[in-house]
Amino acid sequence: MLVNLPTEIFTYPDVQLPRVWRVSQRHEAPSLTTSEIQDAVTAAVGKLLHERSLPSGAQIAVGVGSRGLNNLLTVVQCVVRELVKDGFNPFIIPAMGSHGGATADGQASLLHDYLITEENVGCSICATMEVEQVGVLSGADAGPYTGFPVYCDQNAFRADAILLINRIKAHTDFSGVLESGIGKMAAIGLGKRFGAEAIHRYGAAGLADLLPRVARFQSAHLPLLGGVALIENPEGLTCEVHALTASHIGREPEVTLLERARLLAPSLPFKDIDVLIIDEMGKNISGTGMDTHVIGRLQMPSLDEAAWDGPKVRLIAVLDLTDESHGNASSLGLADITTERLVSRTDFAATLINARTSGEGGVLRARLPLVLPDADACIRAAIATCGRKDASDVRLVRIRNTARTTVLEISEALLAEAGSNRQLTVEDLPHVIDCTVPLTS
Repeated sequence: MLVNLPTEIFTYPDVQLPRVWRVSQRHEAPSLTTSEIQDAVTAAVGKLLHERSLPSGAQIAVGVGSRGLNNLLTVVQCVVRELVKDGFNPFIIPAMGSHGGATADGQASLLHDYLITEENVGCSICATMEVEQVGVLSGADAGPYTGFPVYCDQNAFRADAILLINRIKAHTDFSGVLESGIGKMAAIGLGKRFGAEAIHRYGAAGLADLLPRVARFQSAHLPLLGGVALIENPEGLTCEVHALTASHIGREPEVTLLERARLLAPSLPFKDIDVLIIDEMGKNISGTGMDTHVIGRLQMPSLDEAAWDGPKVRLIAVLDLTDESHGNASSLGLADITTERLVSRTDFAATLINARTSGEGGVLRARLPLVLPDADACIRAAIATCGRKDASDVRLVRIRNTARTTVLEISEALLAEAGSNRQLTVEDLPHVIDCTVPLTS
């Protein structure tokens, strides 16, 4: 514990742990097989290479981010293999802003967690936090940001070409025509800590307006081939692979892919929830550790919290931090209650660096929730303090994490609503909630 306080004064041993029913949420969403992914990536790389003439032996920087994308290793291996087959010399760069504690070793370690190693992908990994200034925004597309400096990872800047790999999805800090994807990786991922902090200083509203301008500038002033853009279904499985050429980054084709990704994003099937139990949070799951669209919480001062999508949740308890986060518990403050275990696993230096880089919202989301001894204490306290007079009326939902919402556990108060939802299947046998074992599909 950070402070030696008798946390038992806030536990509720008289509150019984509830019975829960396991629920499966069905989606009409396809997924690709490994061979289909390889074929699609091969075609995408071919299309990107067709856009630009490169000499034999050209050095190509392949940007990979800090998220736990489904089939990431397969995609990276296929990209590298195709580039080598065509006579080029690819190398991997971490394109992840300030993640990994804003150190080169930390970012290389994040890639290692996803099995992105030199041995596995067949090329070198070149990690640095050093940047080169590409230029400054100017002209008609600069808008009110004329003179804004644009940065790029030094290794990528010196390469003959750059190819990015990323997932297209809604951003957890703002809504705009361009959110998470190839454009964001170009603007913020390649910009490392310098670029990320510079953009985030404008807050959520500025970010929505500035990010696509920087992405378009990058595509025009760097040797960007474009990106291999992935879309995942609600179960977190790869369902689409697209080639996004440099001329499409930050423009209508990428906007169209974002609209497609929104339709397939994970979500909870209930609009009103009293207690939401989340087994784990982490940077490999979401940039905010917990997807703000899933939990219905934003905490960005310049944006309307009431207008943010997602359910209305009275209390959120998050129980653990993923190994892949390397102690970065960024946005833990979106939760109300957490465990001593999660706090003990937090690297506060890495977390605060991420909070600082995030700018607006970083301070609010870096706050500590109520810290209790274990999962049982969190659940009992949430039930006791969520505002329901009778525990039997508490609308409780449990999920593994905000990227895996197809299997849930629900309390009795939600049974009738679940039974009337054709997308949900409720198992007959209830059991007392047990969070010592993570929820699995």
